[in-house]
Amino acid sequence: MPRKIATGNKVQTLYSSIRQIIDEARSKVYRTANFTMVQAYWQIGKLIVEEEQKGKKRAEYGSFLLKELSEQLTTEYGKGFDESNLRHMRGFYSSFPIQDALRPELSWTHYRLLLKLEREDAKDFYLQESIDGNWSTRTLERQINSLYFERMMLTPVRKRGLIRKEAEGKKEMAQASDIIKDPYVLEFLDLKSKADFYEHDLEQAIIDKLQDFLLELGKGFCFVARQYRLTVDARKHFYADLVFYNYILKCFVVIDLKVGELTHQDIGQMDMYVRYFEDQVKQKGDNPTIGLILCSEKNKTIVKYSLLSESKQIFASKYKTYLPTEKQLVKEIKRERELVETEQRLKK
Repeated sequence: MPRKIATGNKVQTLYSSIRQIIDEARSKVYRTANFTMVQAYWQIGKLIVEEEQKGKKRAEYGSFLLKELSEQLTTEYGKGFDESNLRHMRGFYSSFPIQDALRPELSWTHYRLLLKLEREDAKDFYLQESIDGNWSTRTLERQINSLYFERMMLTPVRKRGLIRKEAEGKKEMAQASDIIKDPYVLEFLDLKSKADFYEHDLEQAIIDKLQDFLLELGKGFCFVARQYRLTVDARKHFYADLVFYNYILKCFVVIDLKVGELTHQDIGQMDMYVRYFEDQVKQKGDNPTIGLILCSEKNKTIVKYSLLSESKQIFASKYKTYLPTEKQLVKEIKRERELVETEQRLKK
């Protein structure tokens, strides 16, 4: 027995060493592929700018040039070279005109977020913070939206550590595997993402972000559970994607997300969820349960609240004060879906 334990320890040590070699090699390959793509996009942007500058009527010629280029390149190389991305490449070269100054630590999605910033000092600030903190693109976008740069500039130097500490607590570390599975890299390498990514992984990624969104809304939402199990009978179980309790409204909020077309079955299922909470979960003194169906189709987003018929008046007069509006939810889901499709892992 002691000999087996000793042998097992050696195998485990060897396994750990080999695993480290493989992970480091993959990381190097991933980042090399990403940086090669970033440099190629910079070079494409340079060619476009130089060609546009030759045109007599620059605005008209530039628009025509990008349209023609995008049609040909998309046909041969995929949607990573559509007109919108070509504009980003052009802007990329204009904003970062020195190729040797490009940083291998940053992905194309990092640079696209930086391009949205008008102030050069803000770009430089976020670029360096992203590198120093190994920020994911999600963290970079969150910090930009929270006006991290502006808050730092308005804070005395001696107190900036508190703001930086707060930002550190919310950051997500960039992973090499996220880079190689970025759709832009897949398109660039002519590797097609598999369709089976979408249904499950896309739903889960959007749910992750919606959970944060509702908690950050600051209107009384308390997280209860993910994949909350509802047992209808001994053999039949259902799972609600997210459950919150709103301590201001004193009610449960049950949320289900659907990727694809919203069906009558989805609506009926949410109605069942609401009735289940009314019968089995709600405590004395709680207000009627709210059901929320979020449907994220490719071309449109639908938000539908579900309550028991006798609770409609309560919802109209009181609940809308504290719940996000349909417009807010549609905007957030669309934004998160686009972000997830751009940044998150595509499962093989």
